[in-house]
This record gives sequence, C-alpha cells and structure tokens, in this order.
Amino acid sequence: MTKKDIVRSIAEQIELPQLRTRKLVQQTFEALIDALVRDGRIELRNFGVFQIKHREARLARNPKTGESISVEAKSVVTFKPGKEMEARVREFRRSATRQESRPTAPPPPADPAGSGEMVGE
Repeated sequence: MTKKDIVRSIAEQIELPQLRTRKLVQQTFEALIDALVRDGRIELRNFGVFQIKHREARLARNPKTGESISVEAKSVVTFKPGKEMEARVREFRRSATRQESRPTAPPPPADPAGSGEMVGE
C-alpha cells in the first residue's frame, strides 16, 4: 500500500476530496517525524511505538568477499506494534493459513469420447 492508496481510502471514508486528504495525511506524517526527532519516541495506543535507538559501531563482514568492514555508529527507528495491531495481524495469519490448507476441488473428468470438452458443459 502506498501513501496514495491511504489517501484514497481515507478520502472515501470521510467524504473529503483527495487533495485535502493528501494534505492532512502529509501533515500527519510530518508531525510524527517531528515528534520522533524531538522526543525520540512516539506511542500511539492500540497501534504501536516508534522509537529512536542508537546502534554502536561494529565490525561486520562482507558476505561476498569475507572481508571485514567497519560500520559506523548510527541512530535507527524501531517499531513495536501495539496489542490491537498484533491481534489483527495474528488473525490475518490464521485465516490465510486456513485458506492455504483448504483442499482444492479436482477438475471435472474429461469427455470419454475424446472431444476435449469437459463433462457437464
């Protein structure tokens, strides 16, 4: 899903023009980024927590050459989903697993006369 898809979905739900909705969505994203940079943490109940974490400098290995390389220290954004999001994702996984495990119906038998048409057509 892209930002454009999010805008379209919200615009339909609240019956606003997509142009106005796009501005609202963009302002929301900018406010989230500003708050994260300013406070280092954003907690959205039932959605999740965005947090800035510091990663120390370390030695890593280039998997192609095996050569050791130095990775500088950096700050990264982490996300931990809230309870409601986790529950809905878990339910999605369960329903997807159920659909994958359903047996598919076998195709109808071919016409014994050899015409290539399926029986019942």
